[in-house]
Amino acid sequence: MKFSVTVTLKKDVLDPQGKVVQNTLINMGMDYLKNIRQGKHFEIEVDEENQLEAEKKIDEMCKKLLVNLIIENYKITKI
Repeated sequence: MKFSVTVTLKKDVLDPQGKVVQNTLINMGMDYLKNIRQGKHFEIEVDEENQLEAEKKIDEMCKKLLVNLIIENYKITKI
């Protein structure tokens, strides 16, 4: 079973990398850009037939390594 995990900084956390990307795009003439934030994306495949169990395993991976729960949020989606 394959899943997508999207990790983003929490709303109130500063995003210096996103700000650099935003400034660069604006300097390239894309002055219509209002805001951009950077995140992480993982595609994870697990050997599990039961979707609920698979999601629990992915959630455990997120909590133990992939996500900094203090400053990041994450969303798991089956693909």
